[in-house]
Formats: sequence, C-alpha cells, structure tokens
Amino acid sequence: MAFDRDLETSLLRMFVSCARLGSISRAAAALGYSQPALSQQLRKLERSVGQPLLHRTATGVSPTKAGEALLPYAERILALSAQALTATRRTVTGHCGVGLIEDLAAAPFPQALADFARLNPEATLEVVSAPGPYMREAFSSGRIHIALCDPSYLPGLPRWTIRLPLRWAVGPGLDPGADPLPLVLFSLPCRWRTSVLDALEANGRTWRVVFESTSLAAVQAAVRAGLGAAALLPTCVEPGTAAYGGLPKLPDVELGLIRRAGTEGDPLIDAVEDVLRRLT
Repeated sequence: MAFDRDLETSLLRMFVSCARLGSISRAAAALGYSQPALSQQLRKLERSVGQPLLHRTATGVSPTKAGEALLPYAERILALSAQALTATRRTVTGHCGVGLIEDLAAAPFPQALADFARLNPEATLEVVSAPGPYMREAFSSGRIHIALCDPSYLPGLPRWTIRLPLRWAVGPGLDPGADPLPLVLFSLPCRWRTSVLDALEANGRTWRVVFESTSLAAVQAAVRAGLGAAALLPTCVEPGTAAYGGLPKLPDVELGLIRRAGTEGDPLIDAVEDVLRRLT
C-alpha cells in the first residue's frame, strides 16, 4: 500500500469510527459531522491511500481488504496519539484492575493498554477478560476497578454506554442462503445470541447450531473452517470472512463502562477510563 503523503489523525479517526459503527451516518452523529461532510473526508483519506477503504451498501459500510489492512494501524496511531498527550502532562502510579469482554480483548484495547503501561512505568494494570458472571465476581471482590462490558452483568448504572453493530462472519465455502443456516454461537450466558436468533426468525430463516463456545478464538476458528455463520463485533470479523449479503440485518449491542464506588478522582483509573473512552 503506497502513501503519497502523511495520514492525518483526524481522517483516521473518521475511518475507524465508520469501520467500528458500520455506518457513515452513525459515525457522523458520533463525531459531530454531517453525513456529506464525513463522506467527503473519507474520500480524501481514500485518495491519500490510493484505493477504497470501505464497502458502501444500503445497509451500511464494512472495510475493504485495504481497509482491513489499514484499520489496526489507524487504531494504534490514534491510541498512541492520545497517550502521548497524557504522557506530556504527567505519569500516574498505582494498581488498576481492568475488565474487558473477550470481544474487546481481541480488538485494539490490549495494545492500547500495553502502550499506556509503557508510558506509565510506575502504574500496574491487570486486565481480566471473562464471561459476565465471572466479571461480576471479580468486580465485587475488588479485583476489577473499571470494566467495559455488557452493563447488565455488573451492579450500578454505567458512566457511559456505546452501541456497536454486529456483523456476520462467514467462512469460505459456506452458502449464506443455506436452509437451515448453520450457526456458530457463543455459549450461554452470552445475551447477544438471543438477539441473533430473533433476527433470523423475524426474517423467516431457519437455523441449526453446529458449534458453540465461550471462546472468541474458538468461534473465529469455526468460522474460518466454514462450519457456520457467526455474529461478531466488526473488529472481531477476520479478513476473508466478512459477509456482504444474503443474511438478515443484525441488531446493535450495548456496552457500558462501570467503575467501582470510591474510585472517583483516582488519577490512574481516570486515565484508564480516558483510554477506553477514546477507543470506543
């Protein structure tokens, strides 16, 4: 991929928001732009890169192969930019337990937290990725101070929430029109699977479960093998498995950030929250 100029962080932020949210209109609303203005800026980035970065359809957008290649670099650049600003102000100290659902633990979050730890050597981060009930136990015991997950699993109201789209992932050789549709699902207590099944039934699609697991890596491996179709967050859809048609539109899912009582004003936890907020 050849670049004829430096890539602007503002353009990368727009591209990442569109890729995460699966919609130019939703990204425009989140960033405070009009849809035409955001589309114009995306075309500017595509001219810099020299090729299209997003598939545009009536139901939304998804990264092209070039977009898939650029996305992890764009996320890293944005995370480092935010952390560099923090580092020029002050470093923080102490210990912070961070809870992430596994879907996010496979996205840019671990890299961003690792970069944060390197910039703040006197701070200790412990990242816990686990199913909802275990996350609740770790939160209640004090092991986790801040968590980004399905807010229904943890006590209290989230400080903020974000809605993210689900995307279909289909491995090579699988016919999305198969009847019944073979499904790869996350095992209970995953609450999103009910929404996926409801979307299929609302569109008159029959289905059968061929594989299920609590592990994201196992679900992705089953999709790659062509066992069935899976509903994943956009950042978890691997290259070559994105489905662009033949399956019903999936609902958005909600994630929320929750902090333990008594952590207000803690410089380390405030800084970690800022990292998580900038990545969502």
